[in-house]
Amino acid sequence: MTRVGFYVVQSAEPGQRLQVATRLVDKAVQQGHRVFINTVDEAQGRQLDELLWSYRPASFLPHGIAGEEDSQQIAIGWGQEPGDHNDLLVNLQLAVPEFFGRFNRVAEVVTQDEQSLAILRQSWRFYQARGYQLEKHDL
Repeated sequence: MTRVGFYVVQSAEPGQRLQVATRLVDKAVQQGHRVFINTVDEAQGRQLDELLWSYRPASFLPHGIAGEEDSQQIAIGWGQEPGDHNDLLVNLQLAVPEFFGRFNRVAEVVTQDEQSLAILRQSWRFYQARGYQLEKHDL
């Protein structure tokens, strides 16, 4: 069954979600995982694309937009089907995507702004009501 982790940032700054997502992706890739990042929209997806290129000067996070040739290790999408990805889903949308259940793990990034906090509390209840194993990580 899918394990769901909520990564709680003690900041309301919107850019923190992308920073935390990038750290999660970096760690996951170092451990050999394949990652699908579900962003809010194309603009956020492109912003994350740039961030992954420049995250650490000494490392390379091989990634691409979902469906492109370079998206085998890390794929960035904004609602597209995740293709053959089923290992780790980093969900940056404020809704639970329909395809989450095909993944071994889901990472939800929570910041302290009121709107996303309220919505992600609903997501916690959604997963909990369906019996998914939940983990909370304070960052």
